[in-house]
Amino acid sequence: MLRVGITGGIGSGKSIVARVFANLGIPVYNADTAAKRLMESDPGLIDSIKKTFGNEAYSGNKLNRSFIAGIVFRDKQKLRELNELVHPVTILDGETWMKQQSSPYALKEAALIFESGAQAQLDLVIGVSAPLHLRIHRVMQRDNISREEVLKRMDNQISDTIKMRLCDYVITNDDIQLVLPQVLKVHETILAKAEEKI
Repeated sequence: MLRVGITGGIGSGKSIVARVFANLGIPVYNADTAAKRLMESDPGLIDSIKKTFGNEAYSGNKLNRSFIAGIVFRDKQKLRELNELVHPVTILDGETWMKQQSSPYALKEAALIFESGAQAQLDLVIGVSAPLHLRIHRVMQRDNISREEVLKRMDNQISDTIKMRLCDYVITNDDIQLVLPQVLKVHETILAKAEEKI
């Protein structure tokens, strides 16, 4: 089985593209959802987060998201520290999940595949690209935040141009080109590669 990553900058629409693959019967591991789950269920990780950010990081068993966000989106060093705690646990969880799949290939959806070093555990990476103005608009609408807030978040990811160059395939999600034919083409290509590997 091939392990395939799917990534893209914030607002690129990678989740929508991942859903199209899921509709084709491809299992999808969402690293963001998994990280949120692990931050509230993995005792070692919970302990590390409390040590780094203080007990206020949790309200009962729930992660105090607004408290954490208030710190990490203002302080790059703190964001780096959080990522250094969360990424290894999530990567390990993703690897365990991958081993349980039996389809020709499985997808790992993650914004920070290259930033976290997760590409080392993957055979191929699909990039989802969209023009900057469209990405900013989508995130402002989705998260109900200002343009400045969006740009601040984007600043924590490597540039889309570099990210797309590192990918094996790129799907353009610009509201002009249809996504489905692009996904089908990549899907067929990866299925053929998976056949070769057997």
